[in-house]
Amino acid sequence: MNSTVSHLLGRIGRYVFLCLVLGFFAIPLLWLATAPFDSTPRITTSMPDFALDNFRALMDNPYAMESLLNSVWLAGGTALLVVAFAALAAYALSRVRIPGRDALLYGLLLLSSIVTGTATMVPLFELAFRLNLIDSRLGVILIMSGGLLPAAIFILKDFMDSTPTSYEESARVFGASPLQIVRHIVVPVVRPGLATVAVWAVANVWGNFLVPFLLLRSPDKAPAAVIMYTLYTEGGQADLRLLSTFSLLYSLPVVLMFIFVSTRYGFRFHGGIKR
Repeated sequence: MNSTVSHLLGRIGRYVFLCLVLGFFAIPLLWLATAPFDSTPRITTSMPDFALDNFRALMDNPYAMESLLNSVWLAGGTALLVVAFAALAAYALSRVRIPGRDALLYGLLLLSSIVTGTATMVPLFELAFRLNLIDSRLGVILIMSGGLLPAAIFILKDFMDSTPTSYEESARVFGASPLQIVRHIVVPVVRPGLATVAVWAVANVWGNFLVPFLLLRSPDKAPAAVIMYTLYTEGGQADLRLLSTFSLLYSLPVVLMFIFVSTRYGFRFHGGIKR
């Protein structure tokens, strides 16, 4: 009897602890979901009056909505470059046996993790200046793509290694070129990996502040992560009305993309063929 009561109390205690942990992380999300619809939002979470005044005020901002489109261009362009070049590089590293291949791959991944974007911003800024890429979206896309490529290649190589080579050998018998094999044989098989890398790249660019802040000079080219920094009052305090509303609109695209890709492909890191 005592053991049964102790077991029951233990389960109740675990559930209470889990509820407290979930509540701790859910309160900020609850504030993010309710504050935009409150005409006078505060730091604390409260029942909103479900007004749309905050959205109208945000529409009056000359750069807020345009910055979301800029973020889409930067994130989409970077994701396309990262997925395309990472897929080709991962396929080559997976199929071609060269000395020091694994050491090269791990070295690139290690260096990309240790040498962060903050530490390399001075030489990257100098390089962008010499190439006339200051205040250019293309410059931001190229720099962000270069920083994400090593990890993307590392992720996709696992998918490429799990793709049966018999498919490719059959295509070669019928005269398919290497690019045709990649396009028609390899890419359809490793689509979950490509989707994973695309979402990962978009999420990294979508939330990046430093690179576009330093390289883009025109406010009409700035992404949402930079424009969010300007949503303050003249006294230097955060304008909770605009900040909460903009944060909700800023978060929705990435969340919806994650749900769509996860539902369609799933996020699996064990290779291209489901085991």
